[in-house]
Amino acid sequence: MRKLLHAGVLALGVLTAGCGGADDGGTTEPMVADQVKASPTSPETPASPEPSDSSSPATRAKVELGETKIGKVLVGEEGRTLYLFKKDKDGKSSCSDDCAQAWPPYVTDGKPEAGEGVKEKLLGTIERDDGTTQVTYNDHPLYYFAKDTEPGDVKGNDVEGFGAEWYAVGANGKRVHD
Repeated sequence: MRKLLHAGVLALGVLTAGCGGADDGGTTEPMVADQVKASPTSPETPASPEPSDSSSPATRAKVELGETKIGKVLVGEEGRTLYLFKKDKDGKSSCSDDCAQAWPPYVTDGKPEAGEGVKEKLLGTIERDDGTTQVTYNDHPLYYFAKDTEPGDVKGNDVEGFGAEWYAVGANGKRVHD
């Protein structure tokens, strides 16, 4: 019982340390993001429609390249960084419910558009369990991170949460390293 209590306190400490404050990076250790409950944008400018709101269509998504402190990465609306989730397999999303609140899927209404430097042949879509259409790149479903609020933010890069790590995506369709 004592070992179990010690492990619980340790896990709580890791979650608290990983989710506290507005640290803008600087650490090379992954953060824990499972408990993030934040809106990715202000209510006036949603990045993607809420996954449960299938009555209002999404706009046609455009994927572009944006400059960040870790180099050029894929970005969606308003220059916000797009991420891949290592738990996703075979082009299927493994992120829903609380995960999708912390990591909102990049959804579209129609075929996504490739911006300059983005390889159109790597763009695609999948249908999510809730019926929305999520943008993919190199068969990776794409997501925003709720704590990224400004263009160029990469607070979600090399973050561990919801069972795997998250990474920004480069034009080659692979994860970007710090």
